[in-house]
Amino acid sequence: MTPRMISAGLHGLITEKVRDVPDFPEPGVLFRDITPLLADGTAFSAVVGHLADVFGGEVDVVAGIEARGFLLAAPLAAVLGVGVVAVRKVGKLPPPTLRTAYDLEYGSAEIEVSPAGLTPGARVVLIDDVLATGGTAAAACRLLEEAGTKVTGIGFLIELLELGGRDRLPDRPMHALVSY
Repeated sequence: MTPRMISAGLHGLITEKVRDVPDFPEPGVLFRDITPLLADGTAFSAVVGHLADVFGGEVDVVAGIEARGFLLAAPLAAVLGVGVVAVRKVGKLPPPTLRTAYDLEYGSAEIEVSPAGLTPGARVVLIDDVLATGGTAAAACRLLEEAGTKVTGIGFLIELLELGGRDRLPDRPMHALVSY
């Protein structure tokens, strides 16, 4: 993955459209709401285009983490002409699945993936909306690799620097469009 700088215009567009929601989903958590960005065709298209520039040529399939990661992964896969795979909360995929538990900044959870949509040796780009503590992305990488694929890059719309998520993903090529 070749590191790419985000243009000042795209950076401004993203930060203008992302809404801060204090104390959601729990007191003390500052939620970054990307729905205004998704509702703006120009901003959304620019984000997907930038991700395609960053990850194009290095991918056989795009994996999106539930739920907002799906909203970025699917159009990215379409632009790149590759398939998309869902990394879901437990109980949302038919068996067989691979499953793992992980910690969140405000609790714990489990995710799963269906190996049926993955080809051993495939190069996977993992996409999610926000990198916080890195637990979800690290768990998703473990699942994808357990299925025999190679995670060649991880992309995020937003990185929350103070939560240190990159530290849980050492030696993983990552790209975040905006950092707070």
